[in-house]
Amino acid sequence: MSDENPSILSHVSIGTNDFARAVAFYDKVLSTLGCRRVLEFPSAVAYGKQFPEFWVQTPANGQPATLGNGVHFGFIAASKQAVHAFHEAALAAGGTDDGAPGPRPLYGAPYYGCFVRDLEGHKIEASFWDTSVEGGHGGA
Repeated sequence: MSDENPSILSHVSIGTNDFARAVAFYDKVLSTLGCRRVLEFPSAVAYGKQFPEFWVQTPANGQPATLGNGVHFGFIAASKQAVHAFHEAALAAGGTDDGAPGPRPLYGAPYYGCFVRDLEGHKIEASFWDTSVEGGHGGA
């Protein structure tokens, strides 16, 4: 087994116009996936399991944060149960359902996930890729 990080991204960041509220939301939602605060600054918090991968912050230029049309952030869930926990925590914390937990055959037989809009409308996803299902190797 390789020690190489399998991820292709270092990190992503989302902007917020209500920092305290956004951090409270992500504290609840990302904990369902085993994530925690890895770094904290007065206007930015980074979440991850081992290193900062997902940042929530106020925009550095002082302008209002805006949404990107077509942008969403997908998180890896370790199980179907974790997908459900993510969805439930997001809704309980004030998020909006944008696709209930379940399979999406269009994405491939191994896919099981959900979509939610956070408090400011950012689209977030949790998905479990069941490698025991035929085609579950992650290839397209």
